[in-house]
Amino acid sequence: MAHDEPVLLLASQSPRRRQLLDQIGAPHRVLAPDPQEDAEALEAVLDGEAPVEYVQRVTQRKLDAAVQRLSRQRESNRFFLLCADTTVALHGTIYGKPRDAADAARMLGTLAGATHQVLTAIAIQADDGHRRHALSQSSVTFAALSLSEIERYVDSGEPLGKAGAYAVQGRAAAFITRIEGSYSGIMGLPLHETAALLRTAGYRW
Repeated sequence: MAHDEPVLLLASQSPRRRQLLDQIGAPHRVLAPDPQEDAEALEAVLDGEAPVEYVQRVTQRKLDAAVQRLSRQRESNRFFLLCADTTVALHGTIYGKPRDAADAARMLGTLAGATHQVLTAIAIQADDGHRRHALSQSSVTFAALSLSEIERYVDSGEPLGKAGAYAVQGRAAAFITRIEGSYSGIMGLPLHETAALLRTAGYRW
């Protein structure tokens, strides 16, 4: 890519977010974190923090870290830097990534038979320093699940590393009875909001 052409940099190693950008034909590169960066510290929940406040704050912190990273390894004078964070919430309780299989089973047991919210915040910073933000809020309803269904799903390994201990585009689709909102937002990158922010920022593809 020519040095003066803008590049879209995705500050995430999520293959799902890459897949979603590919889906709308948006060329991009991954701005991978430096080895010394502590992603878990960025995603720590503060006492009494509401889910919306949490996901927006974490996204801003991720963008701050990505801007610092880019300043150390910039490959283009013109860029659009994209960050996102997704969390699951039920009755105001945040369900992040499970610590282990037992934690995943606990989360799934709580979500079973209930309707929860999936919040994905996105933030874009252009090379002029201006930031733009958006928030996608969706609802997902799970059927009642037996212990054996939860155990089989946890044994598949899919829940680990996923907010709320499930992947909507994976095997957990068999548990979902209803979705309201953005399917791509539940996956981790709401495409309508992302495309709108990029267009407003001046990125064309």
